[in-house]
Parts: sequence; C-alpha cells; structure tokens
Amino acid sequence: MYKNPAEARAFLAALTPLVAGAAHAEVVVCPPFIDLAAAVDAARNTNIEIGAQDVFWLKEGAYTGEVSAPILAASGCRWVIIGHSERRQYFGETDESVLKKTLAALEAGLKPIVCVGEKLDQRESGSTEAVLAEQFSGSLAKLAPEQFARVVIAYEPVWAIGTGKTATPEIAADAHRFLRGQIRTQFGADAAAACRILYGGSVKPDNIKGLMAQPELDGALVGGASLDPVSFSSLVKF
Repeated sequence: MYKNPAEARAFLAALTPLVAGAAHAEVVVCPPFIDLAAAVDAARNTNIEIGAQDVFWLKEGAYTGEVSAPILAASGCRWVIIGHSERRQYFGETDESVLKKTLAALEAGLKPIVCVGEKLDQRESGSTEAVLAEQFSGSLAKLAPEQFARVVIAYEPVWAIGTGKTATPEIAADAHRFLRGQIRTQFGADAAAACRILYGGSVKPDNIKGLMAQPELDGALVGGASLDPVSFSSLVKF
C-alpha cells in the first residue's frame, strides 16, 4: 500500500529506461487499484506490464469495495497477484477463495501469480511441506491442465516477508523443488518443467545472486525492494 497515482507515474518514468534492455525477464509492476489507470498509461509502449494486487471472484454485483477481473482487464491490467500472505493473514483469504479468484482471473484473460507459503511456527514445527501440499491441493490442483499452464506460482515464506529474515537459497530451492513435485504428480512432467515458480521473501539486491543461482527459482516476487526504481531495476537486470 504505497504510492498515489502521481507517484506511481513518476516511479514508472524512472524505472522504464533502467529496465528497457531486460529481454531475459518479464517485468510486472502491481500498484494499488487506485493507481492502475496511471500505471497502465505510464507503461504503454514499454516492456513493463501492469498487474493488480488482488481481485474478486464475481464479475459484478453488490460487493462494495471489491474489483472484478473483467474490470481489471478492461483497465489494461495483464496480471494479478492472488492469495498473497498478507491477504491470507489480514483479510481471511483461504485456499477456496484463491481457487475462485484464480478461475475468475483466467476467464478474464489475466495471468495469475498465485502465492503459497508457510508461517514461522509451521516452519519451526517441520510442517512446511504439509502446508504447501495443502495449499496446492486446495487451489491450484483443482485447475484443468490448460488453466494451470497459464499460472505463475510464488513461494513466499511468511516468516521472511518484511522481517528482514530471508530463506537461504537452499531453503528456498527445497520448497520450490517440493512444489514442482506436486505439479508433476498432478499435471505431469512437462507442466512441472514449464511452470515458473517465483521466490518472494525479502528479496533484495544483496541476496538476489545467491537466490537466482538456484535453478529451481525462476524469478522473484519483490516487496520493499521494488519501491525504489534503482533497487528494483538492479533485481530485474540480474
């Protein structure tokens, strides 16, 4: 929850030349809803795409405060984050609602970035894999293969978000490997190889090298380090 429309526009104006040559990665910026129109306009004719931070699962209706996938698509959004740990923690997001939102996003032609990850007590009790398996089976596993092929997954250990703690590259890789195994079981080896799994959890310029050295990590879902265009561009260009 940062930046008003003018600040979002200024951020994209600064970011655009810094990542203009980044052909190796897709660059997506997900500002608050109120900034989307300004962001889409500022990113026009660049290699930056715009996404939303959340979506509601119905197309329209008496759901004050919510924003539907068709509205996002019509605004120029191409991506949407679904099931972020903060949505789960503060706003009651469940695996069921994650599935419904993912289906709605796909139907509207949006590309979902679906988040999974364990809390600190779950990590410390040794139940990380059980939590990831439950989150996967409760949402993504219920997609049809052709739907799943359009989804990006983000593994975000909740204990490493905004805390300054970061999963070691090896811890992150283990979780990604486990998730890829879940995909392989549900959708087959080709789907597991093709699916992109991002790491999200205090990704910063000083730890991106070790994280991206892990072949299991296909990219990053960046939080605080994305608020500054220079910081974010250094991650993009790595």
